[in-house]
Amino acid sequence: MPNAKTFNINLPQDLQDLVEAKVASGEYASESDVVAEGLRKIADHDRVYEKWLIDEVVPTLRVHDADPSWAISVEEARRRFHAYADAQEDKILAAK
Repeated sequence: MPNAKTFNINLPQDLQDLVEAKVASGEYASESDVVAEGLRKIADHDRVYEKWLIDEVVPTLRVHDADPSWAISVEEARRRFHAYADAQEDKILAAK
C-alpha cells in the first residue's frame, strides 16, 4: 500500500470476529483491507449525504427564506404524512 501509515485500533469483540471472518473467507487479503473498505463506504455515504444537503436541502431553505408563506406547520406535515401512509396501507390491503 503506497504511503500507508500504521494505526493501532481497538475493536469490540464482535467487530474483531467480523474482520477475522472476512479475511479467513478470502473476501479480503488482510485486516487492513477490511478496515479500508469500511472507511471507503463511510466516505461514500458522507459524499451522498453532503450532495443531498447541497442539492436539495439548501435550495429548499432558500425558497423558504424568500417566501415562507408556502411552508406548513409540523402538525400539518404529520397529518399529511399519516393520511398518505394510511392511503398506501389501504391500497396494499385492497390488493390482497
